[in-house]
Amino acid sequence: MPAPAPRVTAAVLIIGNEILSGRTQDTNLAYLAKKLNEYGIQIRESRIVPDIEAEIIAAVNALRRRYDYVFTTGGIGPTHDDITADCIAKAFGVDLLINEEIAEILRRRESPPEIMEMRMRMARVPVGGGLIRNPFGPHGFYIDNVYVMAGIPQVMQAMIGSLEGQLRRGITVVSRSITAYMPESHVARRLGAIQDEHPDIDLGSYPFHRQDRFGTTLVLRGAAGPDLETAAAKVRQMIIDLGGTPEEEAGA
Repeated sequence: MPAPAPRVTAAVLIIGNEILSGRTQDTNLAYLAKKLNEYGIQIRESRIVPDIEAEIIAAVNALRRRYDYVFTTGGIGPTHDDITADCIAKAFGVDLLINEEIAEILRRRESPPEIMEMRMRMARVPVGGGLIRNPFGPHGFYIDNVYVMAGIPQVMQAMIGSLEGQLRRGITVVSRSITAYMPESHVARRLGAIQDEHPDIDLGSYPFHRQDRFGTTLVLRGAAGPDLETAAAKVRQMIIDLGGTPEEEAGA
């Protein structure tokens, strides 16, 4: 029997004052969680940091040492507060150079010299870095295990899509969701025992109130296979033993 695929882990670093102020609502994390799972990569941590050099550098260095991949969004535009490229270069201790492929894309749109000068900020790539393709305009870049993408959702989605098949692949996580109309406290003890018996399965409990009834949805996430199905069967039997009726829901 072949050895099971390893877990490949990632962190997402969301960069921008506009996210922290509430002016812009981040949607990139949810998209990345689903897309990266399709690639066999599991997000284990997410951080939001302001447009402050020291904080970005510290976060990049901490996360790149802890996880297989780091994906950043935001801060690679042409304005003074777009400092992500500068911070990534400083985190790795390298210089920034103008990438001619990106520069050529920028030159296709004629602009006065002072505007073109600012736009060329988007062509800077750390020495030793590669490109993340973007069909809508200037490319993103990567260096080592850090992948730097735009914050605009449509552009970010195109960039992460261009990486399909290029990243190290681990297990793809699937889920089983089982709902019971009973409070969390009724299932807590036995649910903990099931989790102990299946340490490779993430077992979560999510209470809800709908149609004047309280209930709990139990979500199991792990690699497809006997371990997941056995744990799900135990959860169903637990609900029955406690006097409830397990209801299957779409995976979460």
